[in-house]
Amino acid sequence: MIIDATAQNTANLLIKSLFIKDHAITIFSKEAAHSLEATVFKIEPDNRKVTLEINYPGLSLSPYLNNDTISFDIETSRHGHESEEIYNIEHVPAHIIKIDTHTYHLECQLPNSIFSLDNRGALRVPFILGMHARAHIEVFAHELHIEGRVRNLSISGCMVDISLEDSIALSVDHSLPGITIEFPNGEAFSTQGQIRHMRPFGNHGHAAIGIAFTNIPPILTETLFHYVAEVEAEAALRLGTQNISRPKSKLFIADAKERKMLHKEEQEQHINAQRTPLLRGVIEISQQLQIILMFIKNKNIIPLNILYECVDSILYMVNYDRKSLQYALTYLHEEPEWVRHAIQVASQLAMTLISRDPFASKTREAVTGALLHTMGKPLLISEQLPSLKIHMSPSQAEILKQHVQALDIKLNSLNWKPSPTCNDIILNANERLDGSGYPNRKWSAELSDFARLISVIKIINKLTHERNGQHPQQPLDAYRWANSRSDVYERALLVEYIQHFGLYPIGSLAKFSNGFLAWIMDVDAKGMPCKVNVVKNLAFRDTAIDTILLNSDFSQIGQLEGTVNPTDYNVSMKKYN
Repeated sequence: MIIDATAQNTANLLIKSLFIKDHAITIFSKEAAHSLEATVFKIEPDNRKVTLEINYPGLSLSPYLNNDTISFDIETSRHGHESEEIYNIEHVPAHIIKIDTHTYHLECQLPNSIFSLDNRGALRVPFILGMHARAHIEVFAHELHIEGRVRNLSISGCMVDISLEDSIALSVDHSLPGITIEFPNGEAFSTQGQIRHMRPFGNHGHAAIGIAFTNIPPILTETLFHYVAEVEAEAALRLGTQNISRPKSKLFIADAKERKMLHKEEQEQHINAQRTPLLRGVIEISQQLQIILMFIKNKNIIPLNILYECVDSILYMVNYDRKSLQYALTYLHEEPEWVRHAIQVASQLAMTLISRDPFASKTREAVTGALLHTMGKPLLISEQLPSLKIHMSPSQAEILKQHVQALDIKLNSLNWKPSPTCNDIILNANERLDGSGYPNRKWSAELSDFARLISVIKIINKLTHERNGQHPQQPLDAYRWANSRSDVYERALLVEYIQHFGLYPIGSLAKFSNGFLAWIMDVDAKGMPCKVNVVKNLAFRDTAIDTILLNSDFSQIGQLEGTVNPTDYNVSMKKYN
């Protein structure tokens, strides 16, 4: 059933329902890596107009304009932080008024209807006001599957919202062996697909993937038409433009499995909503690195403004509160490994270099190289190496060692030449003093102080984190391991590292003699913990604790015995500490 909702101004009804909630507006362009934040300046519902205000220091807004139209996302949020619903409006006629040097008003003419036509002329129906369906995407045949949420649907394709982390395996024009859309009641539709476009989506680490359906069996075409009609009718019903006597579509009545999944997601959103500002800053850098990768892969451009914003954010946080940053870095354990490693190594490099000389001219470029030096790894994802999360075979590990060359080749193809310091880090971070490193097996005489220092930071980071199924070592054991290989890692730089980060690094899990486990939040001048967050009493393993203690109260938990591996005790950092 096709509903003529044009005359009922459904877009206006939807916009008003979204604006009364906590929301964020981002103006996007498929050609620009950086989205623009906007606020509502004025709404004229009778005229279907909304005026957005932006602050934009750039020279021109032309990257965001397409034939005098703009596109933007409206993202409503729960608890002020976690995304609840994202609605995107594309190609809206906009009149730009410059208010002052950096302030602009964009007078937007909203469409009559929330329904639009896709590039093939088929009706595109958005999933709004709590409507949802899950997408199961097969990236490589029988190899890699990722999950997402359907944001709109037509008979020719759909848009799927996935995590930025999962987007690294995808690229424009990639053929998908399978795409399954599963509705809350358990009904599903499966076909093949091809990725038509990709872009960042909203402000909470998501990507929007436009998928065209391909090779639909004729027998399923009628089924797809039925689903699109049901989705369209449900959207009209929720907006109040459909006859209220019509029952809710059975597609959107959640079964027991779906209700359980929604409850779990709600709990995770509540935890993530309580992140501290510094932690949100670290997580944002993680998301921005993944956006940079998306544009390098799919648009063949490197968004340098985003890259250097990440670098400057790290430098600012190091100077503002080094210890709090060190603690926040520990929360990156749920981020992609190549991102976690890059940010932690870059931050520790910044801490070390700034302590040597706060005004050294090469620090910024060295940190830039450290943030980039692992980005070649996701560029290597293919059917032979379908994921970076898997326990790799020897042949896959050898493929991964090509990440330095992969990144170097890609950056050269983008006509971007990194500075000598940045390039030094990118090319030589994995070299070793004895010529055992890669990619060029350079010896000590060929390596700069930057390359020698980052190799020490990297090996300690590698040893103290689980990688490819290897159990992480405790900091003291990692120090001993590196110290016993002075022909590979420069001992003086290892000593400097230990002086900075200590035997009990901030963010480690400490065990106390009375059977308590606690995260180390701060250390004193001698490197001993002086502030901890107690999270578990081993006498009551199923009971969670969340108590912050200073060293004057440590008698309650006993003497420090050392650091332990969190996974051995089923302990993980909650992202709101």
